[in-house]
Amino acid sequence: MINPKISIDKHWFAIYTKPQHEYKVEAEIKNQSLEVYLPTIIVEKRWSDRKKKVEEPLFKSYLFVRVDECERINCLRIPSVIKTVCFNGKPSVIPDWQIESLKKILSEKPEVFVTNRIEIGQKVKIIEGPFRDVIGIVTEHKEGKKHLAVSVDLLKRSVLVRLPDESIIKILEN
Repeated sequence: MINPKISIDKHWFAIYTKPQHEYKVEAEIKNQSLEVYLPTIIVEKRWSDRKKKVEEPLFKSYLFVRVDECERINCLRIPSVIKTVCFNGKPSVIPDWQIESLKKILSEKPEVFVTNRIEIGQKVKIIEGPFRDVIGIVTEHKEGKKHLAVSVDLLKRSVLVRLPDESIIKILEN
């Protein structure tokens, strides 16, 4: 008998993994035919004798799954998974728009910076340029240039993207 308190609706959740196990967990979740998203970026690594561009997870030790409650619990049984990110003791649901905005930004292969805290600012929607329809939060960079931060609030991080001068920002109601 199915527990009536267990939701069968699918939502995005952040999964916290052991260090450097993001790709392994992603493969195991895909093997279960579940929807998983591991945002990655290309970074230049330097060694004493060479430089090389490598792909690495945008958020170290985190990936995202779109699952119902039973599937989320099954994900926790994967040995490299530590926990689901929670708030006040309950698994935190990530709004679809945040994942979709993150996917859209990263599909453009922009110059990306990850910060460890979220700046609170005006919610905006880009209405022109390569990031059209992306929703995020405007913050100021040290040099005073505008940036769009697509916030994944529960991870206490923001993805910052340099916006072209010709982008037009429409202010949304909070």
